[in-house]
Parts: sequence; C-alpha cells; structure tokens
Amino acid sequence: MSEERSPAVPEGPVPSRAGGERLLDLIRVMARLRGPGGCPWDLEQTHQTLARHLLEEAHETLEAIDSGDPDRLRDELGDLLLQVIFHAEMARQEGTFDVDDVAEGITSKLVRRHPHVFGDAHVDSAAEVLVNWERIKGEEKGEHAVDEEIPATLPALARASKVQRRAAGSGFDWRTKEGALGKVREELEELVSAPPDRSEDELGDLLFAVAALGRQMGVDPETALRKATRRFAERFERMKAEAANQDVKLEELSEQELLQRFRSAR
Repeated sequence: MSEERSPAVPEGPVPSRAGGERLLDLIRVMARLRGPGGCPWDLEQTHQTLARHLLEEAHETLEAIDSGDPDRLRDELGDLLLQVIFHAEMARQEGTFDVDDVAEGITSKLVRRHPHVFGDAHVDSAAEVLVNWERIKGEEKGEHAVDEEIPATLPALARASKVQRRAAGSGFDWRTKEGALGKVREELEELVSAPPDRSEDELGDLLFAVAALGRQMGVDPETALRKATRRFAERFERMKAEAANQDVKLEELSEQELLQRFRSAR
C-alpha cells in the first residue's frame, strides 16, 4: 500500500453533503466487523465467497434504476458500495491495497481519460467521449485484442457494445446513424434469405448491427432490451387477465387476433 499520495484531481468545490464523512463511517464499521471480536460471518469471507454477492447487488441496483424509485436506488447503491468497501478492507488486511488505493486509482483514471475537462482537448458529443476513453485506454495499455479483458460472461449485447466502442477508439466506426441503420437492414435481409444452417450466424450479425445502431443513436442496447422485456411482460399479463375474464383462450386465437389484443392491452 502506498504511503504518500499525490491527488491527481485539481482542487475544486465539493457539493454540500458530499464530503465523504459518512463514507468514513462505513469504512470504520467494516473494519470493526472484520477486526478482533467482529462478526464471525464477515471474518470468514474471502474475495471468492463474496463474488456472487457483488453480482447480485449489481443486478438489484439495475432493477432499482429501472424502477425509478429514488429511495430504492439509494438503498441498493448502499448495498453495492458495501461490497466495494468489504473487498477493500480484506485487501488492507492482506497488505495488498486499501480503499484509498482504490479511490486514488479511479480518480487518476478519470482525470487521464477526461482531457476535455482536465486538459485542453475538445469533444462535440457524449459518443465522442466514449470513443476517446477507449482510445486513451488503448494508449495506456498498449496494443491488445479488441475483446481482451472483456468478460465473456457479460450479457451478449453489453459485450458487443463494449467491443464496438473499442473498435471505434481505433477509428472503426459508423460515421452516421444512416450508415448503421443501413447495416441493420442489410443483416435483416440476409437473415430472411439464410438457409437453416446459417440462421444462428445471421441472427447474431443482425443483433450485433442493432447494438451498433443503438450506440450510434446514444442508446444503450442492453438497457433498451431490458426495458422492452419489462414492458412486454406487463402488457402480456394485462392481455392474459383480460382474456381470462372474457373466457378467451389465447392459444385458439389467430396471430392477427393476438396482436390486436396485445396492442389494446395498454
């Protein structure tokens, strides 16, 4: 763990009630739980045993974001923050790093990768910020494969978007929304005419193109699909309830009748 720290971030105002005092309380509580006479469960944990909790809390935070409930989001962010502090406290006890090392690392990274804020670079859009982020990251780490260190376990659309951002950082990108949309149309036509043994590949190409279109439009495809799935489920349940009240069996309806009922179940 480093002894001397030189903040990379320039001096600036701190928003009211955001000075970090309560964060220090959380760090102290975690140290007490992991210290002598602390909690038996907390003392038994390792980075490996906590891994599933980190994943669960991340997903619960996403659910809270989608719910639009600020109180729920606050609580879930607290649970997620606890995971970070927990891992940092274990590392401190192991002598590898501590929470200040974690904060210093991400602070320095943010400053380096926002030269349009902390330097003299200029950007015209949020999309350009992301492209610059990947370009600067590549310069820091040197040449690497476009999918290197991108977890294979990421949701497929999220992974596709990240690979595409990295490629864009090297200059491989659609210049316009129309170009990206044209690629979606092209891949859809290829899927329609594909033989059965090519269907999976062509569907994958179509989804990849849709992810690229979303990025070009400033829309995260993973979030868009998650919300669309939720909207479908809610509308489907309303349609099913209405059909049950009318003693109508959905499986006996034609496709057109199903679509009509689905559209009206708003």
